[in-house]
Amino acid sequence: MAEAHQAVAFQFTVTPDGIDLRLSHQALTEIYLSGVRSWKKRIVRLKNSVLTGVYPASPSSWLFVVVAILATMYTRSDPSMGLIAKIQENLPVSQAMGNQCQVVVSAVLFSTMLWLLLIFTMRLCLKQLLSYHRWMFEPRGKMSNTTKVWVALVRIFSGKKPLLYSYQGLVPNLPVPAIKDTVKRYLESVRPLINDAEFERVTNLAAEFESSLGNRLQFYLKLKSLWASNYVSDWWEEYVYLRGRGPIMVNSNYYGMDFLYVTPTPIQAARAGNTIHAMFLYRRKLNREEIKPLMLRSAVPCCSYQYERMFDTCRIPGLLTDTVQHLEDSDYVAVYHRGRFFRLKAYHAGRLLTPRELELQIQRILDDTSAPAEGESQLGALTAGDRLPWAKVRTEYFSSGVNKRSLDCIEKAAFFVTLDDEEQGMIGDDPSASLDNYAKSLLHGKCYDRWFDKSISVVYYKNGKSGILAEHSWADAPTVAHVWEFVLAVDCFQLGYNVEGHCKGEVDSSLPKPQKLTWDIPAEAQETIAQSMAVAQTLADDIDFHVFLFRDFGKGRIKKCKVSPDAFIQMALQMAYYRGRGSFCLTYEASMTRLFREGRTETVRSCTSESSAFVRALEAGESADVCRRLFRAASEKHQHLYRMAMTGAGIDRHLFCLYVVSKYLGVESPFLKEVLSEPWRLSTSQTAVQQVELFDLVNHPEYISCGGGFGPVADDGYGVSYYLVGDNVINFHISCKHSCSDTDAHKFGAQIKKALHDLIELLSPNQREPSKTEASRSEVKKDL
Repeated sequence: MAEAHQAVAFQFTVTPDGIDLRLSHQALTEIYLSGVRSWKKRIVRLKNSVLTGVYPASPSSWLFVVVAILATMYTRSDPSMGLIAKIQENLPVSQAMGNQCQVVVSAVLFSTMLWLLLIFTMRLCLKQLLSYHRWMFEPRGKMSNTTKVWVALVRIFSGKKPLLYSYQGLVPNLPVPAIKDTVKRYLESVRPLINDAEFERVTNLAAEFESSLGNRLQFYLKLKSLWASNYVSDWWEEYVYLRGRGPIMVNSNYYGMDFLYVTPTPIQAARAGNTIHAMFLYRRKLNREEIKPLMLRSAVPCCSYQYERMFDTCRIPGLLTDTVQHLEDSDYVAVYHRGRFFRLKAYHAGRLLTPRELELQIQRILDDTSAPAEGESQLGALTAGDRLPWAKVRTEYFSSGVNKRSLDCIEKAAFFVTLDDEEQGMIGDDPSASLDNYAKSLLHGKCYDRWFDKSISVVYYKNGKSGILAEHSWADAPTVAHVWEFVLAVDCFQLGYNVEGHCKGEVDSSLPKPQKLTWDIPAEAQETIAQSMAVAQTLADDIDFHVFLFRDFGKGRIKKCKVSPDAFIQMALQMAYYRGRGSFCLTYEASMTRLFREGRTETVRSCTSESSAFVRALEAGESADVCRRLFRAASEKHQHLYRMAMTGAGIDRHLFCLYVVSKYLGVESPFLKEVLSEPWRLSTSQTAVQQVELFDLVNHPEYISCGGGFGPVADDGYGVSYYLVGDNVINFHISCKHSCSDTDAHKFGAQIKKALHDLIELLSPNQREPSKTEASRSEVKKDL
């Protein structure tokens, strides 16, 4: 407990001679520096709040307006048309000031009001401009005159160098679609999946809903949209994520992988030192709002709300619903290694530890031979099993005493770190199988060596490989991918390693050692841990994963066929599924709605009448011209649906919210009940590189990530994530369950490969362009 005593600022002992007071100067210094750091953050946040509040103007523009008004008055003109004189008459301290001083104060007050009015007008105009989405439906290179004028106006009204949250009050609210439009689009989406009799039945249900209960539910939803920033997001977070009582491991959490071909250093502690340091650098930029907001076509801003809870956040289990706990900036991370939990401070004497110092601290944990407390080694399984047992045992055994202090340390940490004793990556004689194991390890590990409730967990393997795991309720994958891209780039291209593979820089060996957390876990709690472990292990063992790199061609060659790469891959997925199952299924593709305030995702129903007609024609041996025509129609329909989803005219979020309203009102809707019960047997998502400027894939193609993935949504379905890397590589992550005899991740992967080849041959029969990437690469160590 030596480290714990060092944190005590003063100690006193009562003796017969009086009170013996002893001060710890080191602890008092730490408290002082921590306070200084906290106040610096508050000042920065206050400054950023002012800059964001007056955006697109700047505070300096206030001085310009004041000077302009005073200069105009100096010429004996009155730009206020008598308002300045009115203000002067009603100044409460006019008797204490001379006439000239009263005039100046009145002019400054008028200038300030004028400045605020101009800002309000500019913000209102910009918000209205950002509600225009017709540009998205226009083909690239064929911009209409209306859109050209709109782009010019957006650039005129937008300020320079926006902060991360500058546009938060300017992006429009998500509109509520009309009931009839949503119902019509829904019926259109299910038509290729059901026969005529079933379609007639569903149509009758929809018509009855639209003409009766739907209008009542729509009224309440519109009322909410007038009051809330986003009529979907809070209910989506609560009912889709937080109210789920099953395991979040596999079912909700998702992961991101390390570089594929490059391991910057084989030293586990060094890799952790660099990347932990990079994570805190990103958090610093986040707190200062120095991260650029995501802009579509360099002009249209996306909502940055999801960044707010990236760090210092944890999901807290509850009896009926979980909650998301977000706290002030923590100065430490929680670390797990071989059954023990540690508290590793990332700051010392008011400064962020260097990568070399963090490496030293991590190595101290790796060298620690102490045994875990009884019940500690598999404590993390509580976060991997069902939520209700975790909530009960947390309340009963972890709400006071030493267990509460240690649990608080984990839940309030900036993020969670696992020092894994396995090796992962493209290793061994079978690189393909090793990637499958790598994916499963990141997704669920040993079921107890991750803290699945933490917003972000970073895993470091024995051979220097790393990966990231995220809890889903607080944000979606693009937000986590953004920080992970930054960390990988800073780790390799800015921080680097010395020739021995250690972090660069000097180290202060007097740093206090990481603090080992202590526990007192009773037998009853250990029994619950064992039960949660059994549930989690059964779930993990059932997951079938296949990760493969498609290197025969990429989005570069697809674009030469004048086809959207995303639509191309979605058509390939439809072909692969149909060939494997002999039928089509309800297909989920995630699309963002961040063009709106607090927007998250919407569903693109990728299986359409057009796509099914194309697949059937191709499988029936129709002529190439007919198949190409049908493919173009299917591709255009998919792109249209994607754009509709992005602009707030999707299907599923609207119907979901109507269903929630019906539950609040205590009324049943057979139509909504049927819609919400339909299984997504093919759940897909595209991962895109967001910060292209951080990576030079032309000169350094080996620095590519393998992307990330997630578990299957349906017990008898597939989860497919695809990652378009540069122009020549597409990485796929496929998941399903062994317990379903109709699914096989490796077979589905083979069918996807064949479908991709068949499609490219159909669209470019005369092209025989060789792949620009090597057929295989061996993993190399890079010293930077």
